[in-house]
Amino acid sequence: MAHDHHQHTETKTHTHTHTHDHSHTDIDWAEMAPHLESQAELFAPLYENALGWLGKEVTEPGLIVDLGSGPGVVSCLFAEAFPGARVLAVDGSEPLLDRARARAERQGVADRFDVLAGELPGVLDELDYPADLLWAGHSLHHLGDQRAALTAFAERLAPGGTLAILEGGLPSRFLPRDIGIGRPGLQARLDALLEGWFEQMRTDLPGSVTEAEDWPALLGSAGLKHTRSRSFLIDLPAPASDRARAYATEIFSRLRDTVGEGLDADDRATLDRLLDPADPASLQRRSDLFVLGARTVHTAVRPA
Repeated sequence: MAHDHHQHTETKTHTHTHTHDHSHTDIDWAEMAPHLESQAELFAPLYENALGWLGKEVTEPGLIVDLGSGPGVVSCLFAEAFPGARVLAVDGSEPLLDRARARAERQGVADRFDVLAGELPGVLDELDYPADLLWAGHSLHHLGDQRAALTAFAERLAPGGTLAILEGGLPSRFLPRDIGIGRPGLQARLDALLEGWFEQMRTDLPGSVTEAEDWPALLGSAGLKHTRSRSFLIDLPAPASDRARAYATEIFSRLRDTVGEGLDADDRATLDRLLDPADPASLQRRSDLFVLGARTVHTAVRPA
């Protein structure tokens, strides 16, 4: 997955990432497994709210498919939120699916939980049954032709089934505009650089097609009806918990690796101070660190 391209490490349920070759936008999901898992757990309240909303939209699904499930944190939340459903976690990374299977065992839902390894959207041909609910959490934007992918997703829905995609929202924030060191507005400048990184990532995808990100319109073009959108908030105020602090540190560390070379010398120095645990101004020691962001879910229904 996670994933909000503004914080590129947040997708795939979810998270964007990259290899440590600064000149590429390749993504090593297995390397990211611990971060993906920790981030999804941190964002669990947001996902639980989103699933509660979906529960009012979708009545008693028999089969739920999590497309681009990552380590299965959200897949297992689906199993808990819909106790009558079977849940299938689909991902291209076997190590992440191993984690998903182990999580399902720990949480006592393994009897109605399965995994399927393969790349989207082609792996959908291996589904035995149409799905009542297809969920794509920050996975769609990793596919070159998003319109074609949505059409493929829609074709795997049962009549009356729902497709839900998690895309967009607002950039996450972790610090005040003025943090007392360096020039105010560091995160806004990082956001601007990350937009360029994201566009390059999209361009590098096989079969990449430029597409206006009007998700309800794209869902409609896939033959689906009754589009709806709703945003959900993650709001973890200061002082940050240890988990939130570790997450913020991971995000800023990867930003330094990914787009840090695009910053001026002063901003790079500020970022280095934020990442130096011995510095009183570091993310590990600041009292003003928080996590605030919004994620948007778009849904549509296959006509009966």
